[in-house]
Amino acid sequence: MSNPIRKMYIDGSWQPAISGQCREIINPFNSQVIAEVAEGDRRDAALALTAARRAFDGGSWSTISGAGRGDLLRKLAGRIEDEKETLAEIESLDTGKTIMESRWDMEDIISIFRYYADLAEQNGDEVINSPVPQSESRVVREPVGVCGQISPWNYPLLQATWKLAPALAAGCTVVIKPSEITPLSTIRLTELAAEIDFPPGVINTVLGPGVSVGAELAESPLADLVSFTGGIETGKSIMRAASANVKKIALELGGKNPNIIFADSDLDTALEYALNGIFFHAGQICSAGTRLLLEESIHDSFVDRLATRMARIQLGNGLKEGTQMGPLISSEHRAKVERYVAGGVEEGATLVLGGHRPENAELQKGFFFLPTLFTNCRDNMMIVQEEVFGPVVTVERFKGEDEAVRLANNTIYGLAGGLWTSDPERQKRVAAKLRFGTVWINDFNVYFAQAPWGGYKQSGFGRELGRHGLEEYTEVKHVFHNHNPEPFCWFGL
Repeated sequence: MSNPIRKMYIDGSWQPAISGQCREIINPFNSQVIAEVAEGDRRDAALALTAARRAFDGGSWSTISGAGRGDLLRKLAGRIEDEKETLAEIESLDTGKTIMESRWDMEDIISIFRYYADLAEQNGDEVINSPVPQSESRVVREPVGVCGQISPWNYPLLQATWKLAPALAAGCTVVIKPSEITPLSTIRLTELAAEIDFPPGVINTVLGPGVSVGAELAESPLADLVSFTGGIETGKSIMRAASANVKKIALELGGKNPNIIFADSDLDTALEYALNGIFFHAGQICSAGTRLLLEESIHDSFVDRLATRMARIQLGNGLKEGTQMGPLISSEHRAKVERYVAGGVEEGATLVLGGHRPENAELQKGFFFLPTLFTNCRDNMMIVQEEVFGPVVTVERFKGEDEAVRLANNTIYGLAGGLWTSDPERQKRVAAKLRFGTVWINDFNVYFAQAPWGGYKQSGFGRELGRHGLEEYTEVKHVFHNHNPEPFCWFGL
């Protein structure tokens, strides 16, 4: 996969970086170079924004009927379905995640494009009652315009799809910037889109780092909206940059997501979902349930069972069947996780399991880290409050419902949370009190195209997926039509 050098896609053609620079893409399983891609900068981003601006203002996309846009999105979904196994392999090579997880991602991606293809065909106009006689009043939604879209490295193609599909369905033009360390699946998606009849400038893919390419998308007056998924500090810098020209912003900035397990739960099932919620993609998921809150009466037995299962997790090559957890994304990220683990020990949490790199010889070239379990955690500990983004779970105990809710809500984040109980009234009470954009009852980490996704508090604002995800890419216009205007005869008589 190392040749040829992958280029950027701007205004309907494949182009190298203006600087001539390239970047090697590394397989996190074994540190091997799997591809080389163009490394763009602000100039490339500006060129792409200009193309997107021209395509939007010229009407070659925004004036196409919703049915026409929906038809193209369906064609793209069909091409993805044809190549879903190849795309899954690319995703696993690029990120290290298991091939099973990547296959699930492809199915979700196909469903999302088809969902927004259907929404593109629906007329969202609303007729409202006008108090003026012989008049009509309509509220219409129109595309916001040119959209800069910055997607993360943990779910490269899925997160790109969450942004691309609704924006295109709404009639926007886009400049998508995948993470510079995991761009390969987005490049391939762009290749598939280029084979379909999207007008030039509608879809532009620019490669390069956030400090240059991402900054240009956030700062440029050519962009009407910037959508970002990633870390909270970068999100804050994008907000500051976008404020210069008051462009619309959509931010998903991660979470520190509690999973509350009451004693009256189906504990066998809760354990399975707790493991799933923590260790898919080595915990590198914004909605990972890495804060486990256990009712006191079940704490010890649940922790024992959790530790036993964690110790059996099979680490290895994500492309190999039977691997249950792959590596972290990079050596730099692993070092960050290691610092958090050391900090947890210093704060007084009890390290029950893991906390270091595996000793298995075949894993030494990759960025692996063992599943790690901390108990005796307090809600003011750094390892409890900050997003570790790795296979690290902290356990807190609680005595009753009020304490569980207080602990769960004691976070600057508000992306998602879960609760496990067989009591229907408790399900309602606790779900109503949790301050998160998504609350799961007797489940964890489930999402689908029809339901909105986004956070409270410092997890960001705006929503992806669902009809709300489409509305993020629209402006609301009120159109008033007076069918029988009469003169006022007021001024100058």
